[in-house]
Amino acid sequence: MSEDILRAEDPDVAEARNGDDAAFNRLVEPLRRELHAHCYRMLGSTHDADDALQDALLRAWRGLERFEGRSSMRTWLYTVATRTCLDTAAARGKRALPMDLGPSSERAVLEHAPVTEVAWLGPYPDGSLGRGPAGPDTRYEQREAVELAFVAALQHLPGNQRAALLLFDVLGFSAAEIASTMDTSVAAVNSALQRARAIVAEKVPSPSQQQTLRKLEDARVREIAADFASALDRGDADALVALLTEDVTWSMPPLAHWYRGIEAVSDFAVEVPISRCPSWRNEVITANGQPTVACYVGESADAVHHAWSINVLSLRDDRIHEITSFLDPALFAEFGLPPTKP
Repeated sequence: MSEDILRAEDPDVAEARNGDDAAFNRLVEPLRRELHAHCYRMLGSTHDADDALQDALLRAWRGLERFEGRSSMRTWLYTVATRTCLDTAAARGKRALPMDLGPSSERAVLEHAPVTEVAWLGPYPDGSLGRGPAGPDTRYEQREAVELAFVAALQHLPGNQRAALLLFDVLGFSAAEIASTMDTSVAAVNSALQRARAIVAEKVPSPSQQQTLRKLEDARVREIAADFASALDRGDADALVALLTEDVTWSMPPLAHWYRGIEAVSDFAVEVPISRCPSWRNEVITANGQPTVACYVGESADAVHHAWSINVLSLRDDRIHEITSFLDPALFAEFGLPPTKP
């Protein structure tokens, strides 16, 4: 949608100022999905993004009289959403993955409880995200900017740097617009942006997942994910290992233990999902712009299978380089998946 469409002279703005919530919804609805994605990038959790967006829209509704039309409605709503997310991030702290907590385990850890005191990074249902860049002056594609590695790297940035990077490199706002959003100077925005880019470049591998997936094409990507699901379903350790890179990692938030390298990952795969989970049912989906397998587990092949994990796969060439298994049945509803499979 053009920056110039939703300005102060729009009839819906006047009606919304007069208390017409339907008019306000018409202003917001075309931007809701991209604003939600922005909140997820800022906060690393769909749950937090839901809450932040709801809070931001309530703030916007209550403060609509302050919108004077000097910028587009889109810019104004991003200002409100960004400030809301900065408040949330300051109150709740950053999101983490198991790699952020300690070194990898060399052998399968069979008995360990979920770590509940950590705010864990979560996966993102990306079905409604557009492809390509959000604007002509951006560094990242929309799906690149929700890849797990990118969102995880953002969590290592202070809030002001995170916001500056997202608004400039992902959404294409100018330094002057960002300075207004964050109530600071253009020089401060440029400094924050420079520092943020250095940290993200250090932590995010190249090429991006989107670049890798384009080289493989959709059919091959889906085949790799399906082969991963099938190997689990059959309990075929050799087939599973054949899909992995030598330096593969496997982590399972909210469990703190994680594994690096083909030997450690193979030991975990054999000892836990293949040996200790009687029966699997799996569905290939996407999350964070990446191939993903939703896993259900059952007591036997003919028993009801219950939601277990959302497994986001990161690829290098045509092998799985990283498996992040989010062990939270509540996530399935966010992906439009049922809680059980017959």
